[in-house]
Amino acid sequence: MISTSGKVELVFPYKDCVLEGGQTKEDQKRQEIFYNELLAPNEVDRLLYPKVFTGAKKYSYEGDVDLLGNPTSENAAVSCSSVTDFENTDNLIIKGNNLLALSSILKRYEGMIKCIYIDPPFNTGNDSFNYNDKFSRSTWLTFMKSRLRIAKKLLSNDGNIFIHIDINQSHYLKVLADEIFTEDNFVEEIIWAYGSPSGGRATTPKPVNVHDYILHYAKDYQNRKQNRVYVPYSKKYISDWFKYKDKDGRLYQRRQRGRDEDGNAIWSKQYLDESKGLPLSTVWTDIQQVYADPRAYKKGNKADVEVIKSFSGGQKPEALIKRIFEMSTDEGDLILDFHLGTGTTAAVAHKMHRRYIGIEQMQPQIELILNRLKKVICGETAGISKDVNWHGGGSFVYCELAKLNQNFADEIQTASDVDAIQDIYCRMIKSGFISCKVNPADIDAASDDFKALSLDNQKRFLMELLDKNMLYVNYCDIDDEEFHISKEDKAFTRSFYKEG
Repeated sequence: MISTSGKVELVFPYKDCVLEGGQTKEDQKRQEIFYNELLAPNEVDRLLYPKVFTGAKKYSYEGDVDLLGNPTSENAAVSCSSVTDFENTDNLIIKGNNLLALSSILKRYEGMIKCIYIDPPFNTGNDSFNYNDKFSRSTWLTFMKSRLRIAKKLLSNDGNIFIHIDINQSHYLKVLADEIFTEDNFVEEIIWAYGSPSGGRATTPKPVNVHDYILHYAKDYQNRKQNRVYVPYSKKYISDWFKYKDKDGRLYQRRQRGRDEDGNAIWSKQYLDESKGLPLSTVWTDIQQVYADPRAYKKGNKADVEVIKSFSGGQKPEALIKRIFEMSTDEGDLILDFHLGTGTTAAVAHKMHRRYIGIEQMQPQIELILNRLKKVICGETAGISKDVNWHGGGSFVYCELAKLNQNFADEIQTASDVDAIQDIYCRMIKSGFISCKVNPADIDAASDDFKALSLDNQKRFLMELLDKNMLYVNYCDIDDEEFHISKEDKAFTRSFYKEG
């Protein structure tokens, strides 16, 4: 088959299913968490219907601005107000399950996203990002497949997607992505060499791993947006090549431009001050990790340091995202990141005058994102701010997917004892939406068999009872009085879907 088709297909268990589950975890030693549930196509039902949005708020600069819209006050502040109308120019941060949020924004943004950058869980087991970062490989691939298929639909015809990954899953992901985006639309594999073989990395005898991969695909290779990018010459390159000097002190290198009629070489001067630099290659060695900045560990340098010390995971440097946007976008283009993490993608897009949509599920990360973007609006000086002459301004809208059974799922995950589980169960039976596969009359949460289960298995059991199609309120049910959607939430949701 391979010899005749010339293609390799990645086959794995559950490939034709959908992984609904979330990304939070409760126990670092757990190999799988109860919240990850594989659904066959005929079970998905209403899971991927567009959802209702709730609690929409707009964050914007409060105070005077100059003619360019930059804040002028030294004591800048950000206002936060409820909003019922969503505008085409609004930036957007969504809290909720990223699969369901993606399927919701598809209704409005299909074919409109110019660039997608994601830094998904690497499936390593390190769990430094507080995600459930150790799925079995088949489950992880199902997780990625479900989301990448929607991502492809969201991309514009000239759009690009960049998937950040490390060596543990890169080769499997490459084959999966080839299948989704097709091999013809594979642009390149970027190597981000972020550090040096020192410190804790060098404690083992094997070669030290100091790089990640970024897989770059286009929606349509021939029509993709591709801007030429140059990187500055290194000091060594300048000393090796720009070794000639004019009388006025200008450095130049000699370039042979063919030969004359007599066969003599024709030389021209390429001046250093007129040169753009070296064309960007696929190996990036000039961007360090944020943690490599020595200023991050000294007092009094907070303003210029982008390290978020309250976050212990793999924060990406703004310079890395800036380069990706320079390659693939222009001002005003729409960016998407559905693994938003600490909000680096949104922060960079904001400073570079790109529009953006960010999706994140975890509350601690949401708090980091909101605080970070408020600082960006006020004109922070960290990250790429000086490089792009950023002085603040702009706004963004924050909203959440309206929870239904997700409220019970959240409670189940945080329950710490059997009494809490019993209370959740009683309320689920009374007011929750139970799976059609289960007859509540056959279940007794007070039985000896149930009590004999470990706390983790009791949680898993309750999660099995929930109807996963009803984790969030579907847009088609927005007027159902049973769901108690406020007038404000109805107005915002309808404006988002361009109805009503």
